[in-house]
Amino acid sequence: MANLILVGKGQKMKLPKALIALILIVCLADCCASVETGLDNIGSDKRLFQGKRIGIITNHTAYNSSGQYIVDVFKKMSGTTVTALFSPEHGISGVEQAGSKIQSRTDPAGQLPVFSLYGKTRKPTPQMLKNIDILVFDIQDVGARFYTYIYTMSLAMEAAAESGKRFVVLDRPNPIKGLAVEGNILDTEFASFVGLYPIPVRHGMTVGELARMFNEQGWLANRVKADLVVVPMKGWRRRLWYDQTGLAFIKPSPNMTSLQTAAVYPGLCLLEGTNVSEGRGTPLPFVQFGAPWIDGKNLVARLNKLNLPGMRFEPATFTATASKYAGQKCYGAKITVTQRDLLEPYCSGIAIVNEIHRMYRDDFQWRAGHFDRLCGTAAVRNAITSRSSLQKLKQSWQPALESFLQIRKRYLLYPK
Repeated sequence: MANLILVGKGQKMKLPKALIALILIVCLADCCASVETGLDNIGSDKRLFQGKRIGIITNHTAYNSSGQYIVDVFKKMSGTTVTALFSPEHGISGVEQAGSKIQSRTDPAGQLPVFSLYGKTRKPTPQMLKNIDILVFDIQDVGARFYTYIYTMSLAMEAAAESGKRFVVLDRPNPIKGLAVEGNILDTEFASFVGLYPIPVRHGMTVGELARMFNEQGWLANRVKADLVVVPMKGWRRRLWYDQTGLAFIKPSPNMTSLQTAAVYPGLCLLEGTNVSEGRGTPLPFVQFGAPWIDGKNLVARLNKLNLPGMRFEPATFTATASKYAGQKCYGAKITVTQRDLLEPYCSGIAIVNEIHRMYRDDFQWRAGHFDRLCGTAAVRNAITSRSSLQKLKQSWQPALESFLQIRKRYLLYPK
């Protein structure tokens, strides 16, 4: 093995062969990790499910590392019976658009009832749980506070606690890593189904870790506590992006089309609270954005001057087939992620909204409180409309964020 020479600031430095080997081992371990999901590990304690009737809260993402679907995996487990399925937003197949109400139905393949938790109710009713001993949750999350799957989980935990049923979370990776934590803590005055609890926008936790936090912090309604079991992953490290896990990426919802989309989503989702298109109805939702009244070249020039960490912009023209400005030509920007480990998506999203607001005060509009619900505070919108310092805004939420980080430590299950 040849010596590696690093050059910097006019100096050359040789690294010893042993150190080079260690670096290569670490890099290869990250690039070629073989992660087993919680679903892969449900046989680790056979007594947990033996002789039980199982209800599963799930969707199209619930495959193990061998490509087997969760219902098939449980059906092969001796002495276990799957009696019902429960579907979140976007439905059991993950094809329904955001906000679409979903009806309960019967699964044609297995003739199982599929109870919708994004229709007439968002919380399992006692009748739904009548023929169930254990309620299992297995859905791929994306790591942002306003992604609704984690609240489907928490409301189901409440229902399980109230009905005396055990609740089991089969853990999965946070696709945008489990290290970075970013944003203001949600003010419970703004609690909604896009943010129920006092956590930051980018929380850096897995669904299993969040379940532990929701349960032990007393955040469930009436401070009930579920009989919670988390089946952990094997081989996952907090520093891993999803494409470093060895697992196949299945888009968790119709507009979460890629890992790059997930990486910028914690900030670009804020455009949902404005009259700027976030790219829904195009091949690049949340990666490109615009409106008929935007000058794309001018916007891109101004955004690139901000030097937002880990991203650059280029002009984009698109015509969405759905959502805002459907059928109209929009002009705006497309994001290229240059260094994903440097991304600060939430702060960058605020900066993007701020810049568009400054450029187009007559055309730009807020969407009736939704922006504040996404941010979990009115402070962000107030800072933008008053042309206040975004740096001071960020500094204002740091003490609460530091307190959250101390709480968060108690519930982490995986090493760096």
